[in-house]
Amino acid sequence: MLVLNCSTKLLILEKMLKCHFPESLKVYGAVMNINRGNPFQKEIVLDSWPDFKAVITRQQKATETDNLDHYTNAYAVFYKDVRAYQQLLEECDVINWDQCFQIQGLQSELYDVSKAVANSKQVDVKLTSSKAVCFPAVTPLPDTSSLMGTSLRLTYLNVADADLLNRTWSRGGNEQCLRYLANVISCFPSACLRDDERNPISWCLTDQFATVCHSYTLPEHRRKGYNQLVTLTLARKLQSRGFPCQGNVLDDNMAVTSLLKFIHVDFLPCRFHRLILTPASFSGQVHL
Repeated sequence: MLVLNCSTKLLILEKMLKCHFPESLKVYGAVMNINRGNPFQKEIVLDSWPDFKAVITRQQKATETDNLDHYTNAYAVFYKDVRAYQQLLEECDVINWDQCFQIQGLQSELYDVSKAVANSKQVDVKLTSSKAVCFPAVTPLPDTSSLMGTSLRLTYLNVADADLLNRTWSRGGNEQCLRYLANVISCFPSACLRDDERNPISWCLTDQFATVCHSYTLPEHRRKGYNQLVTLTLARKLQSRGFPCQGNVLDDNMAVTSLLKFIHVDFLPCRFHRLILTPASFSGQVHL
């Protein structure tokens, strides 16, 4: 195991990962954030350098986290050789198996290999798999004509909005998620449409892996094109900073799938996999 903390090597790694799109997108996003100030306090672990076969992003060891907070305790994975990834999992200092955490990646063997190691440590694994998408390099300008003559304002999220996002997110509704969302909002780009009282009515944000997530419009404001407006606004904001705009959509989320097709995103050949891992000692305490 090698922790890569040399700024020059991290920039080289960013370029190397770009050669392995789309499977490396999650790790690439995390590395880009590290190279641009590291607001989420991540670090990179590899099996070797420079000829690496597996790379994992994780929270810095010095960062104190809640053992129930699988939102923040998140790892992204890319490997050229799945056996190298398995060996990193089995090393004692790479993964903190004593807390709840998640693993994200875009490679098909990720679940089976992770589950095999987790079973040996009596850690439960829950898998969510969804379609992975990437926006075109030049995303169309958002159409703001629907805002003409209204008091609606296109802006961004702030930390005070975290409670609303926690209550409306299908994966939220708990203390850990609230804290995580507040941190993400303070660290990364977002887009938000606000009503005349400056309350959010439609929004999307970016997570620690530079992924567009939690795209949501309040029910009473749907079917007006607001989701498309905030999504394209955030996509262009990310692209203006040099980030690829990536995202995920559940297979049964037909509304978002239709929107993504309408704005001509690329549906990737690989799928997005999120594994939530829970040690036996925390069974029943984790919000999935």
